[in-house]
Amino acid sequence: MVRGNHGIRVRMHISFLIHNAYGIGGTIRTTCNLARTLADHHDVEIVSVFRHRDEPVFDPGPDVNLRHLVDIREDRPSFEGQDPEHRLPAAVFPRAEGRYRQYSRLTDSRIAEHLRSTEADVLVGTRPGLNVHIARQARRGPVQVGQEHLTLDSHSPHLREVLRGLYPRLHALTTVTEADADAYRNTLRLPGVRIEAVPNGVPAPTVPPSDGSGKWVVAAGRLARVKRYDLLIRAFGQVVAARPDWRLRIYGGGAEKDRLRALIERLDLYNHVFLMGPANPIEAEWAKGSIAAVTSSLESFGMTIVEAMRCGLPVVATDCPHGPGEIIDNGVDGRLVPPGSAKAVAAALLELINNDPLRLRMGRAALRDSARFDPARVAGRYHSLFHELAARSGPGSRSSRLRGSLHRARGAVLGRAYVARETGRAKLRGVGAA
Repeated sequence: MVRGNHGIRVRMHISFLIHNAYGIGGTIRTTCNLARTLADHHDVEIVSVFRHRDEPVFDPGPDVNLRHLVDIREDRPSFEGQDPEHRLPAAVFPRAEGRYRQYSRLTDSRIAEHLRSTEADVLVGTRPGLNVHIARQARRGPVQVGQEHLTLDSHSPHLREVLRGLYPRLHALTTVTEADADAYRNTLRLPGVRIEAVPNGVPAPTVPPSDGSGKWVVAAGRLARVKRYDLLIRAFGQVVAARPDWRLRIYGGGAEKDRLRALIERLDLYNHVFLMGPANPIEAEWAKGSIAAVTSSLESFGMTIVEAMRCGLPVVATDCPHGPGEIIDNGVDGRLVPPGSAKAVAAALLELINNDPLRLRMGRAALRDSARFDPARVAGRYHSLFHELAARSGPGSRSSRLRGSLHRARGAVLGRAYVARETGRAKLRGVGAA
């Protein structure tokens, strides 16, 4: 750790605690994006509670130290899935958390050992259960930050009560939307905890953006009921009736695959709607399309919306809680439509299909507007937040409001300088960060 003028920490050791960094999911992807960017100026590690495969799907980069606490690779001598302690229910990880059954007395002790022994300056949890571990087991000294990648509304009343009792031990909580930050401020009310909305970062694609000429609508994400691909397929049936020259590709895997395939067959759309399976990386598939569609009933953020926009696609999305309305500028870089209405989705798609100049103009706007989600900008906000929290939690820092305001101002300056440096580096690398 290096301190600059005025005692402000310039280089920090930042440790992310994540459920399973070797899997596939939005939290894993955005954590890797953030860690990779922060690692240009800090010592960064990702500590994965579980490891179920040899190599991660999402590469955190060569400068990020990735390690695990419990090995569940069945073909390895280090396999710990049958450890007697792993068969006993967890006592720290909250029972009301969705991943509770995967945790155990073994994970309790491994996480506790990590949190007691770490020399990190900043500890970042990436889901409620792990935030609870940090609140209960972390040693005094590090800045403690909890991240919310879902929403407060998605948690059960029991889990909310657990969080209400333990989250005040954290220094800060970040959400991915302003709406969810307001929910935490107004509903959970965590005294002394700084609550900030910081969106997920999505890097600039390595492929050229869409030219808007392909007659493809593209959607991507796990095939789950909340994504309402059934609604999109029904809407596209109306699109095909007017414009049979257009087609829809849906990328992703999940439990709804068979039901969606049956719906496609029943509506005679098998020549127009295609379930493509998972694709990683997805950027090249977005770029083949001209319009993106998101018809979810709930989006805690909307990573696929930003991904599509970064590839130059206007997005037609349902205006569901919480993310789409904070990402899409309706009528400028996409269209927001009422949730649950296949007719409204079809009308918005046909508007862009039938108006080439509008579609191309919105695509250019999407490419421009989505630059605000570049990882350099997101990392700059975290950079400032971590420095400000470190200043506030340091010895004697609470004795003067003036000193705290000066630290916040300096942290903001550092954050802006960080973004400027990263943007310059990105341009030199030719990746188009803005």
